[in-house]
Amino acid sequence: MTTPSLAANPLLDFSDLPRFDAITPADVTPAIDSLIAECSAVLAQLEAPMTEVTWDNFVEPLDLSTERLGRAWGIIGHLNGVMDTPELRAVYNENQPKVTEFWAALGQNLALFEKYKVLRERADFSSLSPARQKIIDNAVRDFRLGGAELPDNLKPRFAEIQEKHAEISTRFSENVLDATNDYALFIDNATELAGLPQDVLDAARGAAEKDGKSGYKFTLHFPSFFPILQYADNRALREQVYRANVTKASELGAKPDWDNTQNILELLKLRKEEAQLLGYANYAEVSLASKMAESPKQVIDFLLDLGQRARPFGEQDLEELRTFARTELGLDKLESWDVAYASEKLREQRYAFSEQEVKQYFPQTKVTEGLFRLVQNMFSVEIKPDTAAVWHPDVKFFRIERNGTLIGQFYLDFYARSGKRGGAWMDDARGRRLHGQQVQTPVAYLTCNFTEPTVVDGKLKPAFFTHDEVITLFHEFGHGLHHMLTQVDDIGVSGISGVEWDAVELPSQFMENFCWEWDVLQHMTAHADTGAALPRALFDKITAAKNFQSGLQTLRQVEFSLFDMLLHHDFDAASAVESESVAALIDSVRQQVAVLIPPDFNRFQNAFSHIFAGGYAAGYYSYKWAEVLSADAYGAFEEARAAEGDSGYSEAGKRFQREVLAVGGSRPALASFTAFRGREPNIDALLRHSGMATTPG
Repeated sequence: MTTPSLAANPLLDFSDLPRFDAITPADVTPAIDSLIAECSAVLAQLEAPMTEVTWDNFVEPLDLSTERLGRAWGIIGHLNGVMDTPELRAVYNENQPKVTEFWAALGQNLALFEKYKVLRERADFSSLSPARQKIIDNAVRDFRLGGAELPDNLKPRFAEIQEKHAEISTRFSENVLDATNDYALFIDNATELAGLPQDVLDAARGAAEKDGKSGYKFTLHFPSFFPILQYADNRALREQVYRANVTKASELGAKPDWDNTQNILELLKLRKEEAQLLGYANYAEVSLASKMAESPKQVIDFLLDLGQRARPFGEQDLEELRTFARTELGLDKLESWDVAYASEKLREQRYAFSEQEVKQYFPQTKVTEGLFRLVQNMFSVEIKPDTAAVWHPDVKFFRIERNGTLIGQFYLDFYARSGKRGGAWMDDARGRRLHGQQVQTPVAYLTCNFTEPTVVDGKLKPAFFTHDEVITLFHEFGHGLHHMLTQVDDIGVSGISGVEWDAVELPSQFMENFCWEWDVLQHMTAHADTGAALPRALFDKITAAKNFQSGLQTLRQVEFSLFDMLLHHDFDAASAVESESVAALIDSVRQQVAVLIPPDFNRFQNAFSHIFAGGYAAGYYSYKWAEVLSADAYGAFEEARAAEGDSGYSEAGKRFQREVLAVGGSRPALASFTAFRGREPNIDALLRHSGMATTPG
C-alpha cells in the first residue's frame, strides 16, 4: 500500500469540513503521527520557563494544536462507528494507544499544570471572561483527575491504565458490533411471521434479497428484531430472537471470542485502581468530580427515591399486563419475550390504536421538515440543505443561519446498516471558537439507526418512523442545538464542551416534549397511502397513551442506573473471578427496585455499551437526573403559553436559548438552569409528566 504524502493527506486539511470522499485507512497513521509530533513540539515550547503566563501566550496555542489532533481523531472515530471495515478497524486499533498515550501524558504534565495554576492565581484572573475563568478552573480540576499530582513513580502506571482502558473499551464495543452483525435469521415460510406489519416484512425480504437469498432475513439491529418481539404471534420465534439479543457478546452467545465477561471485570479493576491512585475511594467518586451530583450517596438516594415513587405504578402496570396476557392472550405465565407483544396488544385494546397505525403517518421527509419548522420558529433561525462530502450516500447535510449568517452545520445519518454501531447519538465534528477575527462555526454529527427505505415491486418506498423514533430524532437534535447554537467563543466551554455530564441531556430530553404537541405533530405527518395528516382523534389517543407503562419504564431506568452506580461504588472487581459476581449484583438491584425480572440467561450487562464503552461509567443516572431538569424547563413553556399564548411560548424559547443553549459550558449547569427558570429544579414536573404525581388507587 502506498502511503500518501502529508501535504495531500485529507485528515490534515483543517481548512473546512472533513473530506470524507477522500479519506482512506492509509491516511490515518501518517496523519496521527504528524499531529502528535506537532502537538509535542508545541508542548515543549509551552513547558519551558516563561517570563509571564497569559491566556494568549499559553492557553491559546495549546488549544489550537490539541484541537487539530482532537478533530482528526474524532473523524477517524466517527468513521469507525458508522462505516466499520476490517481495514479501518485495524488502523484505528493501531493508532488508539498512541492517541491515548498522548492525552494521558498531557493530563499528567506538571509544567502545564503549574502554569494553569499560575493563571488561576493571577491578580487579574477575575477580569477574564466567565468562560475563560471556567476553562482554567476546569483545566486545574482535570489535571488533578489526569494524575498530574501523582508521584513520578506512579505516573507510568496511571498512563498504562488509560491505554488499557481505551483498548478494552474498544474491544467491548467491537464485540457487541460483531455479535450484532453476525446474527442472521432466515425464514422462508411467511406463516411463521404472522402478525408482523407489511413494512417490516418488506424490509426483511429486501435484506434477504441483498444476500441473494429467498424469504426473509432478520438481524439483531433494533429495527429488524424488535418488531418480532412486538408483533409476531409466533411465541417460539419471539423467544428465539429475545434469547439471541440478550445473550450477545456473552458466554452464551454465538462465539466465545466475543464474550465481554472478562472485559467487564478488567474495566472495573482498572477504574478502581485509577480511583485509588488519585486518592478516591472508588471510581464513582472520580466520575462525579466533574458532574452536578455531589456524591455517590446523593445519586443512590435520588435513584432509590425515584424508584420508590415509581414502584406502585410499576406494580400496577405489571399486574394489568399479566391479567391481560392470561385472559386475552392465553399466556398463563408472562415471559420476558412476551412483554413487548402483550404490551402492544394491551395498548391497542385500551387506546384503540397500534404503533404500526401511527407509524404510517410519519414519513422521514415530513418528520424532518416538522422538526426544522419547530426549531426555526422557536430559536429564530433558518435550516437549509447544504453540500458536503459524506461517508455514505444516505447521509444528508444542512446549515443553520440567523439573519443570513452561518451559525452551524450538521450531518444527518438516519438509517441502520451493517458496520454501523447501534443506538443514536450526537457528536461534534468541530466546535465553535473565535480565532483572531474569524469565527469557526460548529459542526455536528447526528446519527440514528432507523429502518431504511425499501424497494417494493421495483419502487422505492420512503422510510416511515415510529413515534418512538420521532422522539429519538428530536432528542439527538436537542444535543445538536446545544452544540450549534452556542455563542461562546472559547472552544473549551462552547456548545456541549465543559457541560457537566449529568446536565448534558437537558436540551435533548427537553426537545422530546414537543413530540407530544398537536401544533408540532400536525405539521410533520402524511399517511403512507393517502397523504392525509395525522387525525386529531388519533393524536388524542396517542397522548392518552403517553404514560402507558411509565411505571415499568421508570423502574427499568432506575435499575440500569443503580446497577451502574453500585458497580463503580462498592463492587469488588478484584475478587470477582467470574461473571456470576456481576450477575449477582444486577440480580440484587432487580430484587430491590424492579418488578419485572428477566430470565437467568439474560446477559444485558455484556452489551451495556453506555457504561463500558460510551463514557457513561457511574453516569448512567444522568438520563433520569437530567429528565428532572428537562421536565421542569418544559414546565416554563407550559406556564408561558397558558399565561400569554404563543407570544409567551416564543419568549420562553428565546430565554431558553439565551440562558441554556447559548452559554454552553461557560458556567455551571445549575446556574444556567436557575437563570432560565428563576429557581432551582424540583422533581414535581417529571412526576406530573410521567403520570406519577399521585399514588395509583
